Amino acid sequence: MKFDELDRKMRVFETAHDHCVLPGLYIVARLDGRGFTRLTKEVHQFEAPYDEKFRDMMLTTTEYLMNCGIDIVYGYNQSDEISLLFALNECTFGRKLRKLNSVLAGEASAKFSLLLGDIGAFDCRISQLPNVEEVVNYFRWRHEDAHRNSLNSHCYWSLRRNGHNATQATKRLEKMSVADKNELLFQYGINFNQLPNWQKRGVGMYWEEYEKLGYNPMNGEVVPTIRRRIHYDFNLPMKDEYSEFLQKLIVANS
Repeated sequence: MKFDELDRKMRVFETAHDHCVLPGLYIVARLDGRGFTRLTKEVHQFEAPYDEKFRDMMLTTTEYLMNCGIDIVYGYNQSDEISLLFALNECTFGRKLRKLNSVLAGEASAKFSLLLGDIGAFDCRISQLPNVEEVVNYFRWRHEDAHRNSLNSHCYWSLRRNGHNATQATKRLEKMSVADKNELLFQYGINFNQLPNWQKRGVGMYWEEYEKLGYNPMNGEVVPTIRRRIHYDFNLPMKDEYSEFLQKLIVANS
């Protein structure tokens, strides 16, 4: 069998189940660290429940993904999770799901591993959202999840640092209300409302324009130019204000 004929025959097995995101749908990719609880708490022993060095590695990885050849208009990071909103008309890889999932997971894993000096792997899944409302709902969901996880994590590690083992701390928190968890933290000298916002709300990343002075070699003059850079937002708004922020951002980039 000639190579061209064999090539056509075998590629069918690779592409027979290709699925593409339809035009007009918003794409959001969500990446999660694989086995990061063990990696960050046992192998490398980052500070629990939150560590600024680990946070910065995740943010650097997110910024890298926003510059890896796909038009990303918003990145959101909480803990070991990254969410990426594509520009509405982004069509890299023909919007093929298998390519987007594999490339983003591979890029994130490679970048984070270099930063960590150890293997850190990510998985990736794609949400296909029909309108701005559902995009806002997605990020509200992850935002609320960050807040819930932050409260639970601070309670859990407060108990662990005060004599409870993993099983005891987990059982103690079962069925506790939000008010009870806040009271628990208060007993250990922690006011949850006064903790850094990035721990409770995650970090948003989006493009902003800024003016930079440049040199015009034609006339030897220094002239202002407009450049783009990624802004790190460590104080995201909450609830309806966050929805309004997202709507404006999405509309401006649609």
